[in-house]
Amino acid sequence: MKNNKQLALKQLGIVFLAIVALNFLSNFFFKRFDLTQDKRYTLSETTLNIIKTVDSPLHIDVYLEGNFPPEFTRLQNEAKQLLEEFSAYNSNIRFQFKNPIEKEEMRVEVMKQFYQRGMQPLNITVEDKGKQSQEVVFPWAQATYGDKFAKVSLLKNLMGASTEEKVISSVQHLEFGFAEAITKITKDKQKKIAVIKGNGELQDPFIADFVKSVRESYYIGTFTLDSVSKQPTQTLEALKKYDLAVIAKPTEAFTEEEKLVLDQYIMNGGKTIWMVDAVAADMDSLYNETGTILAVNRELNLTDMFFKYGIRINPLLVKDEYATPIKMASGNQGSETKLEEYKWRFSPFAYPTSVHPIVKNIEGIKFEFASPIELLKNDIKKTVLLSSSEYSKPVGTPTPISLEMVMEQTTPEEYLGKGLLPMAVLLEGKFKSAYQNRILPFADKKFQAAGKDNKMIVISDGDIIKNQLDKGMPLELGFDKYTNQLFGNKDFLMNCVNYLLDDNGLINIRSKDVNLPLLNKEEVYKNYTTAQIITIGLPLVILALFGFLFTFLRKRKYSK
Repeated sequence: MKNNKQLALKQLGIVFLAIVALNFLSNFFFKRFDLTQDKRYTLSETTLNIIKTVDSPLHIDVYLEGNFPPEFTRLQNEAKQLLEEFSAYNSNIRFQFKNPIEKEEMRVEVMKQFYQRGMQPLNITVEDKGKQSQEVVFPWAQATYGDKFAKVSLLKNLMGASTEEKVISSVQHLEFGFAEAITKITKDKQKKIAVIKGNGELQDPFIADFVKSVRESYYIGTFTLDSVSKQPTQTLEALKKYDLAVIAKPTEAFTEEEKLVLDQYIMNGGKTIWMVDAVAADMDSLYNETGTILAVNRELNLTDMFFKYGIRINPLLVKDEYATPIKMASGNQGSETKLEEYKWRFSPFAYPTSVHPIVKNIEGIKFEFASPIELLKNDIKKTVLLSSSEYSKPVGTPTPISLEMVMEQTTPEEYLGKGLLPMAVLLEGKFKSAYQNRILPFADKKFQAAGKDNKMIVISDGDIIKNQLDKGMPLELGFDKYTNQLFGNKDFLMNCVNYLLDDNGLINIRSKDVNLPLLNKEEVYKNYTTAQIITIGLPLVILALFGFLFTFLRKRKYSK
């Protein structure tokens, strides 16, 4: 008996010393093990580098707490697991889950505050055994670092998807969302963006939300080309100080001097986002007394420039069966005009199918009177980011456009072999100047016939960046106040900017795949009782059997 006691004490001492040794070694070595098949909790190298820069307390408030639909429990758990990883690698990152509506009488006031901060609550329809109910959820988080803060959208708004499908898609976005927010509030602005003016581009109120969003991470300002006619060389030198030039829906032709300035800006490494309408057609013009416009070619004098870079924007219109809706009056209902939604085939709804990080895991993008982009053969790498659907076709111009076209009857045969038209293309490589072996419109001693490695994005729709106005105030980019739908235009354009300017690879986090299988609700409802017995009853039976067997063996051992 004495030997057994000494052996037990010896074993206890060894275990105690081992625990002390492990705790001591853990101060010098840090390792976490991710046993999931898709390694969803293994942070990317980019995220780890971002986390390491946080040298003072950073607080993250997650508003996924309280009474919300069961589908959001998974989103809550995944967000908690991810933030635990963040905190494990840097103790300065602290987080908490909050219930926005702890007091029911404060519901209206709280919702108003969230709206003012740009964090829109969602009304979700919850189905349980055939019964439907409405719940309000706040799928948002806010990161605070000193006097800076950034909001994080936790739920992706995928049109036509169920709540569970939205949640699963949102889980893939979590790491990017939190890493992007931390980057915004911890890093000083360095890159500069120029919004090009002087050729009838969109007015400031219509690009206000884009500018506001970009300003959170970059310096952004207006750059006019009016001075090119008198001081072309000085204008070019001034433009070279910017890292990215945004050209948003020019309506007036560029002069050769202006083109050379932009061309040499590109040859010297300047990034560009071109949003160009090859056809003059606008929804605002269409809402007239006749409801008809004539769509004609818009001559911008950019064809030769794009041709040299490897693309051509054809002066045609994309007509797509997979289109966004418009609302039109269809008669009177009582004292009010009755509005109904109709498919507007000249407003393609481009849902990303590419795995490129710019478009991966974002909502569909709304286009208006877009044109097909033709890819030409040269040494430039071309990646189609967005294209029309299989059931689309080009329409020649000039052509009359009428609101009555919503009533057209179409067949799949009309689109056979004509669809999948590129509308947004990424170009990467060493561009050759459009003025190579040509007489220059002005003398430039620093002229470069070929440039260094560079990138540009060309989009055949100027309205993709345009936000709507409500009583003169800009709405969120991508939000359609007439149909109350939010499209992915803002995310797409912000990803374009980040990709062209991102040096730390933040955009590549989007390439991470997370495999979360969908629950088959029909099978669950069909086998509801069986599932309850297995998940609740079976564990109790096993526990009772274990208790009975343990008691029986114990009595048998000590009854002797």
